[in-house]
Formats: sequence, C-alpha cells, structure tokens
Amino acid sequence: MHPPLTLHKHPMCAEIIEQFQQCHIDHPYGKFLGKCTDLKIKLDRCFRQEKALKRKENFERSKEFKQRLDAFRKENAASSSQ
Repeated sequence: MHPPLTLHKHPMCAEIIEQFQQCHIDHPYGKFLGKCTDLKIKLDRCFRQEKALKRKENFERSKEFKQRLDAFRKENAASSSQ
C-alpha cells in the first residue's frame, strides 16, 4: 500500500507517479495482473528514499531546536539566579 499519489506532496517521485498513473489508465485490467508492477516497485523505492531524506532533515531540525532550547534555559537560569 502506498500513500496518496498527490504530486505536490511527493516532488521527488512526481515523474514515477505520473508514469504509474498512466500505466493504470493504459492497462485497466492489466494492472491487476502485474502489468504495472515494475513501476510500483520503483515508486516504493522512491517513497522510501524520500522518507529517509525527510527523517534526516527533521532530525537535524530537532537537534538545532534542542541546542537553542538548552541555550535559552541556561540563559534563563543564569538571569533568575542573580
């Protein structure tokens, strides 16, 4: 099962999504018999890569946020102890 195939949510995989959707249009019955399976495998791999990239970006953002939060807490603790 894949996520909804909206192009604006998956810009990295847009080309493969379009090919996959076109395959389903071109082969309305063949899609049930494995005609579009190769594109489905490509799409799954692309989604995995996209998710790994987003996960990495979110982790980096959370590290930056934690550093700023720690600095704020230290500053706040120093000013309140005076």
